[in-house]
Amino acid sequence: MNHDPLQSGGFTLNLKGFFQLWPYLWPKGLWSARLRLIFALITLLVGKVVVILTPLIFKELVNSLKGGNVFIIAPMGLICAYTATRLISGLMNEFRDAIFAKVSERAMREAGVNVFRHLHNLSLGFHIERKMGALNHIVQKGVKAIEEFMQFSTFSLLPTLIEVLFVIGIFSMLYGGVIAFICALMLIMYVFSTLRITEWRINYIKTMNAMDAEANTKAIDSLINYETVKYFNNEDHEARRYDKALASYEKAAVQSKLSLSVLNTAQNVVTSAGLFSILLIVMNRMETQHFTVGDFVAINAYLLQIFNPLFMVGFAYRQVRLALTHMEQMFNLLDVEMDVQDAPYAKDIALKNGEVTFTNVKFHYQSVRPILKGISFHLPPKQTLAIVGLSGSGKSTIAKLLYRFYDVSGGSIQIDGQDIRSLTQKSLRKVIGIVPQDTVLFNDTIAYNIGYGRPDASMKEIIEVAKRAQIHDFIESLPDKYNSFVGERGLKLSGGEKQRVSIARALLKNPQIFVFDEATSSLDTHTEQEIQKQLESLAKNHTSIIIAHRLSTIVRAHKIIVLKDGHIVEEGTHNELLALNGRYAELWAKQSS
Repeated sequence: MNHDPLQSGGFTLNLKGFFQLWPYLWPKGLWSARLRLIFALITLLVGKVVVILTPLIFKELVNSLKGGNVFIIAPMGLICAYTATRLISGLMNEFRDAIFAKVSERAMREAGVNVFRHLHNLSLGFHIERKMGALNHIVQKGVKAIEEFMQFSTFSLLPTLIEVLFVIGIFSMLYGGVIAFICALMLIMYVFSTLRITEWRINYIKTMNAMDAEANTKAIDSLINYETVKYFNNEDHEARRYDKALASYEKAAVQSKLSLSVLNTAQNVVTSAGLFSILLIVMNRMETQHFTVGDFVAINAYLLQIFNPLFMVGFAYRQVRLALTHMEQMFNLLDVEMDVQDAPYAKDIALKNGEVTFTNVKFHYQSVRPILKGISFHLPPKQTLAIVGLSGSGKSTIAKLLYRFYDVSGGSIQIDGQDIRSLTQKSLRKVIGIVPQDTVLFNDTIAYNIGYGRPDASMKEIIEVAKRAQIHDFIESLPDKYNSFVGERGLKLSGGEKQRVSIARALLKNPQIFVFDEATSSLDTHTEQEIQKQLESLAKNHTSIIIAHRLSTIVRAHKIIVLKDGHIVEEGTHNELLALNGRYAELWAKQSS
């Protein structure tokens, strides 16, 4: 993913991005898409053949204009033919554009969706280690690059190459090898100087893209953390960071524009020299009766006809290379392996009672820093297990392992006697509902965020769980009620309100196993007590794991385990643990005081 095709020397295009794109342009078994691509290429070729014939017809038309009354002498057939070639050429271009639009847009959609799906299938660790702004930038640039690649390769480079080869062939057959040689030499010098200067310019373009990505990442990160910026009065600090990235972009942009002037100058010198040489030869041969005025007009038309697209070669070449780079970076995301994958023999979970068993579970994010060091416990069906301990003791890690965000480093986790590694992730996660400690909501309505627990739920069901989560009255007090937008990451709601939305969402999912990770930590005492009653009622019919900091919320749990440094140091009921006068009793005494 760190490989940059623009760093390769010479003029060789790194075509890895194209080969990764090809299956989307030529999909297996989808002949309608394949035929569309074939027909688009045919219209491209036909259009260029017609364009090449146009100057020859115009030549004959000019030669026929000798004499007094041109309306009598000039053959109407040539006028019709010339007009027809112009019309057909334009129609072929429009047909090509219309067909390629379908090809490129479908490829963009399918590639974008595939990458999007794959990103959701990657492990939590992958997303924790990545900057979301930079990742989003790669995907956006990659999808857009497909359109740019199709546009500049099929509308600029490929048509120009076909047209140039046709023109050189016509010059060789009709006007001799000297003119064809000068034309070919001019084109070689033009392409060589264009690509050489473009290679030099690409360094500035790379810097511009890097600075653009950095500025974009800094802006998104700063705006997402708006409250933190305000808490520490760091508006000027954030503006300076953003300005620094933009200043680097500005410097590279200026250098890029100056280098563009160098490129344009070189192109004008080469084309002017070639045009002068060829037209001089044609004028000389006209004097010796070898060439007609029509030949002069046709040759000039051919040269002007290929000069216009040639002026875009440098830009098109650079855009194609950048597009290939962006496509490669996006498609390389598909090469990132999933840390947690369904086993080849994985089956859907056969849930009976919701019995959970951890057997000598070990886990580490990094081998030098173990988190869990042999955790074992048994949670019978429809009972509640509470997990307590200081921060960093591994409480939340247990929830993530049960949900299979990560696989255990050792030992096993079983539900109703089935090792969760032998189950499909989709079926496993369907039976587990988690209320996380840090609730993040979508920038949509309250109804949407609650309904996210079960997208096909009715409004009546959404309101019912909102009442159980003690948030219905608050929602009804809002001007737009359930259609109120919660803002980016739910910033329009307080921490307690977000937690209640999260609880309602989990209740709507109605899984057989619940995990509450500090689910009431942001609630006031009265609301916490009301919700606690609902959770206790819910726990009677569900297997529940409660990760708690407030010990008052777990006194009625069937079993409490106390973690310290990745080990279970105590376990029992609330009264049993108090009687031990150990770690739990110490924590209880501190909170009670």
